[in-house]
Amino acid sequence: MIEIRSPESIFQTEGPIQKGTFLGRWHFSFGDYHDPRFMGLGVLRVFNDDTLSPGAVWPLHPHREIEVVTCCVAGEFKHADQRGEGGVLLPGWVQHTTVGKGMWHSEINNLQDAPMRFIQMWFRPDRPGLEPSVEQKQASREDRCDRLLPLVSDRHKDALPIHSPARVFSCFLRKGKSVDHQLPEGQGVYLYLLEGGPVQVNDEAVAHLGTAIVREGDRIIVRAEQDSELLLVEVKL
Repeated sequence: MIEIRSPESIFQTEGPIQKGTFLGRWHFSFGDYHDPRFMGLGVLRVFNDDTLSPGAVWPLHPHREIEVVTCCVAGEFKHADQRGEGGVLLPGWVQHTTVGKGMWHSEINNLQDAPMRFIQMWFRPDRPGLEPSVEQKQASREDRCDRLLPLVSDRHKDALPIHSPARVFSCFLRKGKSVDHQLPEGQGVYLYLLEGGPVQVNDEAVAHLGTAIVREGDRIIVRAEQDSELLLVEVKL
């Protein structure tokens, strides 16, 4: 079964933050936004597509007991936490954070002359009380061209590890090309068309900034009608 979400169905918000503004597309209930129809998918609890204005900072704020995956889409993303400023992500790069028993962190646009867009996902951890940690991984367009590249995974050895039954894949799919993904029993998929498109997911059309949710089935075939940037998240339901 495939559920298609149009771009218009995804909650949009904007407002001031430190040194600038933000524009958010929040796929699931988050902050002051609550919709009982969209509370997550399996262990995936949050999926936010945020853009910060040049030089803007989401100030330090606390979290507990979540696994965070951040993908830079455009500009330069900088992480900071209570230990100080951390690494910088360029487009296509990914960061995994185990918040565990507690962490204060911040998201920063590292550029003073251009906006920065990033995707942030929260997953429920497989056990409480983990020690906080942060690591990141570089990934080029060539690495993910016409293939699903595992960025963060509980089972792929070349991906960043995560303490949750989840996998995050990225793909730059050229016009006319396709990729397929085998879906194990008990797993679901959240596919997001970041840029370009449209794409066909098992013959269902997904528009630019739209999504496909798959809760059952054993094979997903994605075909690009135009060059497309995708994120595919597989989670335990």
